[in-house]
Formats: sequence, C-alpha cells, structure tokens
Amino acid sequence: MVAIATDVGPMDLLLGVQGAFLWAFQWVLPFLIVLSVVVVIHELGHFWVARWFGVKIDSFSVGFGREIARVHDKHGTKWRLAWLPLGGYVKFYGDMGPASTPDAEALAHLERDGVDKDAVFHFKPLYQRALIVAAGPIANFILAIFIFAGVFMFAGELQAPARIDGVNEGGAGAEAGFAVGDLIVEIEGRRVVSFTDLQRVVNFNAGIPLNFVVEREGALVELVATPREQEIEDRFGNIHKLGILGLDGPTYDEFVIVRHGPVVAMGKGVVQTYDIVTQTFVYLGRVITGRQDADQLGGPLRIAQISGQVASIDAIALIQLIGILSVSIGLINLFPIPVLDGGHLVFYGYEAVAGKPLGEGAQEVGFRIGLVLVLALMIFATWNDLVHLRVFEFLEGMFS
Repeated sequence: MVAIATDVGPMDLLLGVQGAFLWAFQWVLPFLIVLSVVVVIHELGHFWVARWFGVKIDSFSVGFGREIARVHDKHGTKWRLAWLPLGGYVKFYGDMGPASTPDAEALAHLERDGVDKDAVFHFKPLYQRALIVAAGPIANFILAIFIFAGVFMFAGELQAPARIDGVNEGGAGAEAGFAVGDLIVEIEGRRVVSFTDLQRVVNFNAGIPLNFVVEREGALVELVATPREQEIEDRFGNIHKLGILGLDGPTYDEFVIVRHGPVVAMGKGVVQTYDIVTQTFVYLGRVITGRQDADQLGGPLRIAQISGQVASIDAIALIQLIGILSVSIGLINLFPIPVLDGGHLVFYGYEAVAGKPLGEGAQEVGFRIGLVLVLALMIFATWNDLVHLRVFEFLEGMFS
C-alpha cells in the first residue's frame, strides 16, 4: 500500500510552488545562456564558412519549434528565433532537415526552383564540404580559447609556488617519496608554474603513474607517483571523483592573482583547451576499458544544475563554464557517428578514398544507426542525471 503525506496545508503548497519557480529560474536561465551561446557559435561556424564558399543557405535558427520572429537578409537566408531556446541550427538548400541529410527531391529539381547547382552544398567540391562541416567544432574550440584567454587577461589566475608544505602519511605522495619543502618543477615533461598546475594534472589522472621532477635542497630529483581516486564533495554538495596525492600546498594567503598579457593568455587558452580534450579522451578510454564508471557522463539536467550553481558564484565562473562546455560540444560533434559532424567527415573520407560518395542507401542506414546511438547516449546521460540529482530517492520518499 502506498502512503502519501497529508499534513500539508495551502501555505506549504504555495511556498513549495514559489520554491519550484525560484529553483527553475536559478537553473534554467543560466542553462539557456550557456547552451545557446555554445550551440549558436557552433552553427555560426558552419554558416560563415558556407557563406564564404557561396553556399545557398535557407535558414539560420536560434532555437527550435515555432517561430517567434524572423527576418530575411539580402542573400535570401531566413534568420529565425524560435520558442524553444535549446540551441539552434543552420539549414542549407537541399537539406532535408537540420542534420544536413540530402533531400533527393529538392536536389533533382534545381532548375524548377531557380537554384544554381554551384550554390548547393551537396554539389560543392569535397574539400569545401569537409571544411564547412568541420567549421562548427572548430568554432567551438576557438570560442573556448578566446574565453580562457580573456579570463587569464582580465580576471587573472591564482598562483603560488608548487611547494610541498605537508605530506600526508600513507598517501600516494608519501609512498612516492615526496618530502616537505620539495618544489615541483615538472610533471610529465611539462613545466609547473603554480600549485594550481599540480592540482589540475593530478585531479584528472587518478590511477595513472605520473613522472615528477622536484627541486630538493638545490638538486633535481625524479619521482613517480600514482594519484589515488577519491570522492570529493564541493561547496554545492556534488561528489567528484578526483586523483589525490595527499600533499599539502601553500596556504590561501600565499596565492596571488596574476594577469597575463595577450600572447601569454592566448597560449594558456590553447593549453587549457587541449587539456580538456585530452582529459575527456582519458576518461572515455577508462570507461570503455572498464577502469572507471560512466556515472560522470551528464546530460542536459546536469548541465542545468552546474550552470545554476556556477552562476551563483560569479559571472567569470559562468563564462569559464561556457568555455568548458564549448570544448565538449565541439569534441562530441567530431565523434565518427552519422548525424554528427564527425560522421559526415567519415563519409567524406570514404568519398576521398573511393573516388565516389557512399551510396544513398548506405548513408540512410548510417544516419539511422547514428540517430539511435545519439538517442541512446542522451537517455543514458539523462538517467545518470536523475540518479545524480536523487530524483528516484525523492519519489520513493514521497510514496513510501
């Protein structure tokens, strides 16, 4: 028998509704800002390169579903704002839909529609089609680099010497031979400038042996340490699985904010973007080989939660989240799955080798398989989100 609490008065319900609206506002608005910026920039990457090559573009949509507003430019492209602001898309002439699946009927009646064949995406030279498709993810990476560089220039970064002020007994650092007073100068051949550099590398390499070079009493000493995975709870109660060495660094008072010039900041932006890409591949490799759970894979609900939490810190943190998500969106779109940009590039690779496009039937089957894979990934990520947000525990508590 299911029991539901009945000692809830009208005021409790009113407060609950108000709380729900406040919760939705705190999550939904930052989420829409983050997602819209990332996806619109992605689609603008496709758009700009396509326009450069003279492709006829039917529409550019910000959002999905029914139109709220629209305007046509001098090239005949319809710029539309739709009511569901979850990203957007660019649609070329001859596309069946936003996924750029060829519309055979439209392509067979170009003269009827008064369209020049040279302006149709699907008849463009192979290298142009490949560049147009790749431009979306590339735009995401460029956006991330400029965001990170801007943060390094204007907000700066916290820096303190990568000096060891404490070694926890029994920790991975103690077993590796670290000692109080050691100054870490290199990790895996990369120069270490600040203690934050050490944290960044160690946190994302749990279970992986890392080569260190430390300065000890004027001499350089080489050490090998393997960070241990540990669950860390952040200020919002979220649990993260991070690599830990058990080493204490400088106190907060020893950190200073360092703002960099444009050249250094841009270089750091490139490095940070590269690090996110490599960390993603390392994590996915561990998931595939069974060395790590896939519970860290999140979907829209997790992104909404993180967006709201980050927005409550400050605008800089939200901007950095846009950069991180931009790298992720760009990378995911390069996966060799039909319906994603990477899948189109795989088809173009076949065309380059075989000297002819993949058959329409094979492409259609590929798109269907790709759609199933993408939907399955979305369902899995959403399930992870519901577990992470303890939705099932909440429902069980309501009806028990």
